[in-house]
Amino acid sequence: MGRILTEKDVEAAVKGGSVYAAGGGGWADHGRMLGYAAVSIGKPELVSIDELDANDWVATAAAIGAPASTTPWEMRGVDYVKAVELLQEALGEKISALMVGQNGKSSTLNGWLPSAILGTKVLDAVGDMRAHPTGDMGSIGMAGSPEPMIQTAVGGNRDENRYIELVVRGATAKVSPILRTASDMSGGFIASCRNPLRASYVRKNAALGGISLALTLGEAIIAAESKGGGAIIDAIVKTTKGVILAEGVITGKSVVYTKEAFDIGTVTLGKGDDSTVLHIMNEYMAVENAGGTRLATFPDVITTLSPEGEPLSVGQLQVGMKIFVLHVPKTVIPLASSVLDPSVYPSVEKAMGIELAKYALSPSP
Repeated sequence: MGRILTEKDVEAAVKGGSVYAAGGGGWADHGRMLGYAAVSIGKPELVSIDELDANDWVATAAAIGAPASTTPWEMRGVDYVKAVELLQEALGEKISALMVGQNGKSSTLNGWLPSAILGTKVLDAVGDMRAHPTGDMGSIGMAGSPEPMIQTAVGGNRDENRYIELVVRGATAKVSPILRTASDMSGGFIASCRNPLRASYVRKNAALGGISLALTLGEAIIAAESKGGGAIIDAIVKTTKGVILAEGVITGKSVVYTKEAFDIGTVTLGKGDDSTVLHIMNEYMAVENAGGTRLATFPDVITTLSPEGEPLSVGQLQVGMKIFVLHVPKTVIPLASSVLDPSVYPSVEKAMGIELAKYALSPSP
């Protein structure tokens, strides 16, 4: 029997999801909006893969884009529901459950509202424990697949006539950029439902248990809140089985927004021999010390925390702020097949100008 998600789970999902957002992952308020709407309107149900039949259809509910406060984005809860309905129409069959491509400030909750309204289950599985810059990284092995997939996108700024509904079919690698373009045209953030796959495939390829891990982390954070920032950081480290890799004051930030809807650049902590560099593409993708030695690389979880224990997104970081860098090695988290797929790395390495695959695909950190 699944777990009915209730009001108390919303804040836990947002708070746990915010840590796994790894510096990206949308907006906490958007996550709360989706969660509270879902639990007030119906009974979203979280189920494990064991509760599905092997042939049940599972699709991925996602939000696409890197919405800056400067972009005219608008995304409503109904957009996520409509995206699922369009996918079901195109597929000609019912979707039994929705997974998400990644945890995040709102993405952990992407499947809740369709569950409450349409009855699709919220599957306790993610395409990646943490947030990542490209859809391919959470596509559970479909990135390089020639198999035609269906992807839908819904949303946009209504006042500016940017609202879009889109249904595309084709190999994932060819249609994913279309959805990213639609996101940009809609105002920078759009709801999507994509890649319907059988539960038997998802079982082998997704990061199973990813939603409940985020909920457990959120519950630990909430339990520590009355004791202050230090206690929250301790609770995060203990619950994630991570370490604080670095702490210090931000001395440099060089991040640019590209027309492909990515934030790319670096953030530097400290000075001279004690400095640490965070490499960014929407999220924190790698950490190096002053000598250029790699300390952490995606799919490790890399997150910045304020002294109050609040996970900070890249956009919130400013020179002069003190931050803590959390590192959860990939060896202690469930990994989906997509983060172990060599084909998802070249485009990101090219955009960032650093090596990732050789670290990401090696067995040790």
